[in-house]
Parts: sequence; structure tokens; C-alpha cells
Amino acid sequence: MTTTRETPAVDGLPGIGSARPLRARLVSSNTFWIFLVLVALLVVFSLLRPETFPTFQNAQLLLIETSVLLVLAVGMTFVIITSGIDLSVGSVLIFSGMVAAKTMEGLSPGGNASAAGWGVITVGMVAGVLAGGVWGLVNGMLIALARIPPLIVTLGTMGAALGAANLLNNGSDINTVPTALNRTLGYGTSLGVVPNIVLVAVVITAIGGWLLHTTRFGRYTYAIGSNREAARRSGIAVTRHLLLVYLLTGFLAGIAGFMSLAYYNSTTIAAHTMDNLDAISAVVLGGTSLFGGVGSMIGTVIGVFIPAVLTKGFNIVGIQDFWQQIALGAVLIAAVWFDQQRRRARNSR
Repeated sequence: MTTTRETPAVDGLPGIGSARPLRARLVSSNTFWIFLVLVALLVVFSLLRPETFPTFQNAQLLLIETSVLLVLAVGMTFVIITSGIDLSVGSVLIFSGMVAAKTMEGLSPGGNASAAGWGVITVGMVAGVLAGGVWGLVNGMLIALARIPPLIVTLGTMGAALGAANLLNNGSDINTVPTALNRTLGYGTSLGVVPNIVLVAVVITAIGGWLLHTTRFGRYTYAIGSNREAARRSGIAVTRHLLLVYLLTGFLAGIAGFMSLAYYNSTTIAAHTMDNLDAISAVVLGGTSLFGGVGSMIGTVIGVFIPAVLTKGFNIVGIQDFWQQIALGAVLIAAVWFDQQRRRARNSR
């Protein structure tokens, strides 16, 4: 007698070789329903504004505008799957961009980094990414070693990182960014079609997906989020792993800060104060559970694009910003409600 071995479903995605019919597995998948929502939004806005919305230029701009947020959301996915939270990523992004800009400014003759070469740009990039990593390390140590709740730790470092960024340049933005950086990473394209900043985001997302779904690091992340004590008893170094997760998130915030600097040609402090909430919203919309143990990188990608498509579509249609905020809030609440219903149904079996 032979039996069919069923591979567990990962973060809402159907398992390989599952005994359940394909239709049943798709219906129970968070990612499937979220994808349908995204497709529905694209269809609706394309029908409302066929001459403006479904264009190559609009799609390219949409991809560029979501690149920085996507990099932040990759790190946030790991954090939330461990049942944690990181409110500091927006401020860390700002701080990292400021450190990178100040470094390039300091290494340039006369303090004007506009004409700086790639040697100066590389040093600035390393400084910015390391700056983000330092904040991630601080978060990880306070959460994993001192065992202070993530909400409190990252709420504190959110304010501290933003304050430190303002202190570096007396509360003002730095607008002397190397022209080579802006032209290459900010607005440059590969093959004349794909923006370089989008390529960077795609590569980072692919690496994040590989790390989460195919490595021991990813399996440990899910295990800790599902049951931290059980993970500890099974031999997983929970403290070390949590420290690495927050360190990774800090590094990614540093990369996002450098990408933002390249695109906006400025540190743009005021433009990123809500990035932490945007990243959390995108991850939750993508089906990652706030209770931990459930999530996927493809879901996060979809979750990043849902609010972006809503905002872009509303702007093209001419709907007021106030309605955009209401719609985004309603979608977010619906996503969390749906997750709770699935969790209750699973626990009642």
C-alpha cells in the first residue's frame, strides 16, 4: 500500500504533493486572493482610464516608485514572520541616506559632491548601509538580548534615528548628490527599458525570497514565529536568530536609504516619515500574519503594489487624497480580518 506524502503549505501557499485538490488549496491561499485583488484593481483602473493607466510609461513609473518601499518590505517580512515589528525602518532609511550624503560631501573637494566619482560614491554607499546595520544591531540586541518588546524598542529607535539624522545636518536636507549616482542608479536604465533602481529591488527581493523559502535561516524564521519556546527546545538559537533578523532589516533599510538618495537626488527627510507604516501595511496586505509564523515574499511583492496601484489609479481618475487614505485603511483592516478568520478556522479543526 502506498501513501502520498504531503509537503506542508508554506505561508499560505499550497504545498507540493498535497492530497487536497488544487482548487481547495488555491482558495485557502492568502496569496491567491491578494493577487486577485491586485488584478481587479488593475482591470478597473485600466477600464476607467484606458488612455492613461495601462501604458508602458505609467507601469515603469509605478515600478520605480515602489522600489525603495519593496526593499524595506523584504526586511519587514522576516521581522513580522518572527511575530515581531520594526517601527524604525523609515527613520533608519533617513539616517542612512544622510550618512551616505555627508560622507560623499566630506570626501569631495569644497564639500560639493555633485562631481564626485565612483570611488567616493562607493565609500558613501558602504557608510550608509553600515549605518543602517548599526541601528538594526541595536534593535536586535535590545529585543533579543535585553528582551524588551519590539514595539517599545523600535518606537524608541525610530525617534532616535530620526533625531540623529537631523543633527547630522542641522535639520536640513542635503541636495549635493553625485550626478553620476543620480544618472546611473536614480534614473539610469538597462537595455534602455528596465530602470536600474528597479533591477536592484528585484535582485534584493529574489535573494530575500531564496533566503526565506529555501534555507535553514528561513525555516528557523518560520519556526520562531510559530512557537518561540518550541523552536528553542528543538535546538534553534532563538536569541542569535532574532538578532540576525533585525540586523538584516537594518542593512536593507540602509540600502533603501541609498536608493532613495540616488532617485530623489536629496536626503528628502520629510518624504520618508511614514515609510515604516507603509512597509508594515504592505507586508500585512501580502498575507504575512501579525501573529507570526505565516508569510511569503511573493505575497509581500503583491502587498507593496496594492496601495501603489490604488494611489496611482486614484490620482489618474482624479479622486481626492482623503478617499485614497480611507480606501487603503479599509483594505488593510480587511486583510487583517481575513487573516484572523483563517486562523480561527484552522484552530477550530
